[in-house]
Amino acid sequence: MTTPPVTGSRLAGKRVIVTGGARGIGGEIATRFAAEGAHVGVLDRLADRGAALAEAIGGRFHEVDLLDPLATATTTQAAIDELGGVDVLVNSAGILRFTPLLDLTVQDWNETFSINTRAMLTTMQVCVRAMIAAEAGGKIVNIASMAAKKGGAGEGAYPASKAAVVALTRQAALEWGCHGITANSLCPGYILTEMGADTRTEHDIATWASYSPLGRLGEAADVAAVALFLASPDSDYLTGQAINVTGGMVMH
Repeated sequence: MTTPPVTGSRLAGKRVIVTGGARGIGGEIATRFAAEGAHVGVLDRLADRGAALAEAIGGRFHEVDLLDPLATATTTQAAIDELGGVDVLVNSAGILRFTPLLDLTVQDWNETFSINTRAMLTTMQVCVRAMIAAEAGGKIVNIASMAAKKGGAGEGAYPASKAAVVALTRQAALEWGCHGITANSLCPGYILTEMGADTRTEHDIATWASYSPLGRLGEAADVAAVALFLASPDSDYLTGQAINVTGGMVMH
């Protein structure tokens, strides 16, 4: 694979880490950021796909199981070391298991929160220590979900874990703003990615699209565009926000 040409310079020279960057929203963000001049480290458990994407965008891949706190911390640090520092952290990794609350097990709950929320705290801690030491500020973009504000039937622990992402991000903004570090979360709506592709039907897509005033579902590129804004200098005075990318399905 050849590295795609740089199409912009909004992130020229910035060192970026993207978790869950092998595919979906994370993969689109990694690709878009690289096209804007960033040096990207991709973290994911999907070794083959992650390595292929990193090669395609001229980045670096690090395999990691986010269920393992120690591996998460050491792999994040390894990515920072390879990049020579970190300017932007994007936490995009996440899981969604459709399980009604009455059927939800402790293991389901723990694994959902471990990947969707706890791993996010770990990567932030490692990256922010490096950002503070460099005394150059930094950007954190955490991918939450529309479910943080408006859950759906059968989504089990997912909405609670994503609401925790929003709260965690606001706390990060409060505690680290004095170091010039901004932290914001994105709340995507129904985005057409591989997550859930095996279970959704054409009827599902048409029904969900009808919930948006725009009459369509989102693409990963829609989320990546807002993530780019949050990672760029254009958002320097924006922090602690939970921004909807829902096509108007949620307006608060």
